Amino acid sequence: MMKMKKTAVMLAVACSAALALAGVVHAQQKTMSIGTGGTGGVYYPLGGGLANLLSKNLPGYQATAEVTGGSVDNLKLIGSGQSEVGFSMADAALDAFNGEDKFKGAKVALRTLAVLYPNRMHVVSIEGNGIEKMSDLKGKRVSTGSPGSATEVMAFRVIEAAGLDKDKDMRRERLGVAESTNAIKDGKIDAYFWVGGLPTAAVTDLGATPGVKLKLIDHSDVVAKMNAKYGGIYSEGVIPPKTYPGQDKDNKISVVQNILISNAAMPDQVAYDIVKTFIEHKADLVAVHGEAASIDLANQVTKNSPITWHPGAVKYFKEKGVQM
Repeated sequence: MMKMKKTAVMLAVACSAALALAGVVHAQQKTMSIGTGGTGGVYYPLGGGLANLLSKNLPGYQATAEVTGGSVDNLKLIGSGQSEVGFSMADAALDAFNGEDKFKGAKVALRTLAVLYPNRMHVVSIEGNGIEKMSDLKGKRVSTGSPGSATEVMAFRVIEAAGLDKDKDMRRERLGVAESTNAIKDGKIDAYFWVGGLPTAAVTDLGATPGVKLKLIDHSDVVAKMNAKYGGIYSEGVIPPKTYPGQDKDNKISVVQNILISNAAMPDQVAYDIVKTFIEHKADLVAVHGEAASIDLANQVTKNSPITWHPGAVKYFKEKGVQM
């Protein structure tokens, strides 16, 4: 009987020790929040893939991808310390870095971790809505993107450069890409703006809808005016035919780079480890979304990001022979 009691005590002590050790391990585990975007875009699936990679490959870290309104929200979350890493378009990040536009008087201490892929501005409509060119948006019901998104930032600039007034010339909604697609299907809006990677799932969904003929509106001619006012960060681009169902010709568009960002206070070693994991497991991200194929060492140069680079990222890229 005494032997059984002794054994029970020993087991209890062992279990207590194991639980205590598990508690220590859990306490040492750090969370890492990654600001992404809406579920209908590219940021969210890529952010989920990145969270999985970091959780598996960075000892002591558990990363999670957060659904957000997009770039502007992500920048604010990093500024407030609620997110450690975020996806952003370069133009919105530059506004935050300089304390301009939506960040007027509230600069965010940002750093670039990596250049990702080019973000393409989509001006989306469907046949039958009477929209063939940008000037046809006048008097129409148009979504310019969800509040807190870089779609909204860039949409306003495209509209302005096209000679239209976002408030006077259209009846404007503020919907995310998935909501915009549903609204145009239901006849509640005539067109919408969306800036994202190729293909964007929600635009594919619209093009594949029975009885619907997708129309993507050319607007590359506004890029020069946008650059004259906003610092040369935009370029002309093309969405190739067949990118989306029913798209039968080139769509001439405006383009801006996407970047992965952090707060300037992130320790150099953590930034180094994030970038190393991100780049060296690129194939895992490509499996999540094809836009990850655009991530290239050759693009990791200062001219591709208007935001100061994080020293940890610079250290990694220089080790890989990148002349930044």
